[in-house]
Amino acid sequence: MTRRRLKPDELELWRRVAKTTQRLAPERREEHGLAPKPVAKNMARPLLQEFEIGQKKTPAKPEHNLSVDIAERIARQPVKMDQKTYGKLKRGKVVPEARLDLHGMTMDQAHPALMGFILRAHAQGKRLVLVITGKGKSRDEGGPIPVRQGVLRHNVPQWLSSPPLAQAVLQITEAHVSHGGGGAYYVYLRRQR
Repeated sequence: MTRRRLKPDELELWRRVAKTTQRLAPERREEHGLAPKPVAKNMARPLLQEFEIGQKKTPAKPEHNLSVDIAERIARQPVKMDQKTYGKLKRGKVVPEARLDLHGMTMDQAHPALMGFILRAHAQGKRLVLVITGKGKSRDEGGPIPVRQGVLRHNVPQWLSSPPLAQAVLQITEAHVSHGGGGAYYVYLRRQR
């Protein structure tokens, strides 16, 4: 699609309007001794930093700045359950009483399935359940909007920490390698009252 060119009478009208305008606060730049900023001729090419032989390369910044990895965020949470049981849980010594496999589900299918599973397990008095999300596929095609790897893996902890599931969940931790590792979560449920 090409842009329409201005007609001569439109161009003349614009020039007359531009002559009647005044610069906003021209004295401010002179007052602070600031010269107008030079405009780069070619903004498409980034400016290169000077480099000397033998100088170490500075690490490249990541293309997409996403939030902290979900495994790190869960590991930073304070332990709310019994320390001894938590230690056994991290070593894979405690066997989950029930499990839910969300592999192959979309977010629209997984969210209600997770809600029903957790609420049923809590109502049955179960304490430890395993939720398998899978590690996810890398679907980021380099577009302007980053796409997370493992959408379910990222969203399940958020769903578990928001109502109505937050009232039933005491602790969320990444599962031991024997139970799925980074592609699964232990969900330790509160006692029923």
